[in-house]
Amino acid sequence: MLTETQSNSIKLLLLLSLPIVLYTIPEESIYNGKSICIFTNIFGVECWGCGITRAIFSALYLRFTEAWEYNRLVTIVFPLLVFEWIKSVVRLTQHIIKKR
Repeated sequence: MLTETQSNSIKLLLLLSLPIVLYTIPEESIYNGKSICIFTNIFGVECWGCGITRAIFSALYLRFTEAWEYNRLVTIVFPLLVFEWIKSVVRLTQHIIKKR
């Protein structure tokens, strides 16, 4: 059974590897795929969330104009995702340091 420190260390390692994993996803699979949005597939019109995945990946590659064109909500969603990621990394790091 893992101790709390070991468990937090594994979580931290996974969180820190997330950006690397995201950069290894081939761009063509993100930008050229068919939409899986249920709303779009049923009604034939885009919802407010359509394009957000492509927008986030564009922002990850620092193509902010392209991200804005995919979905303007990226200006809210991307900073929140980055903030939550940083907050989680800091929180887990603090827990690990306190337990040692």
